[in-house]
Amino acid sequence: MENSVFLFGASGHCKVVMDILSLHNMLPKAIYDDMPIENKLWNIPVLHSKLLPKKTSEPFLISVGNNLNRKKISEKYHLNYINIAHPTAVVSSKSTVGRGTVIMANAVINPDATIGKHNIINTGSVLEHDCCLDDFVHISPNASLAGNVSVGEGTHIGIGATIIQGVKIGKWVTIGAGAVVIQDVPDFAVVVGVPGKIIKYLPF
Repeated sequence: MENSVFLFGASGHCKVVMDILSLHNMLPKAIYDDMPIENKLWNIPVLHSKLLPKKTSEPFLISVGNNLNRKKISEKYHLNYINIAHPTAVVSSKSTVGRGTVIMANAVINPDATIGKHNIINTGSVLEHDCCLDDFVHISPNASLAGNVSVGEGTHIGIGATIIQGVKIGKWVTIGAGAVVIQDVPDFAVVVGVPGKIIKYLPF
């Protein structure tokens, strides 16, 4: 892997990504952002996205927490996206991780899990065997997915949520913090509670 990288998005999530990169002796050359607030973040230059070269082979990561915004950026800018994992993360060699995905500290990804592109596998989360995540998914800190769970594009699994084995979760779903999901969830649903119940649908 290259020892330098460019980032897109100067958010709080960016700080976590930068910290992981530092543990791999990787230094961001610059951070691009659509609406820069500061001109530096941790002494790394923050540049307006209009300055981003149209063609570049440099390695990039999208350091934006919002799933839909990550999708929009990846579709607008076709860059050399890499993935990165915190050294304390446990990622099975029998799993598959797509480009642009970031795996945070103490996360566990077990055998035959398939992780799509531009996902966030956050701190202390667990993805058991044979889980399948589509692109632009965010698994929040301490969320746990039992074996054979599938998660559709753009879905956000909230902090501390639990998904039992074999459940199928649709695309652009929101699972609330601490929810316990024991049955399949359709596209665009918002689920909260124990056991999880649909309270509304998002207007996509």
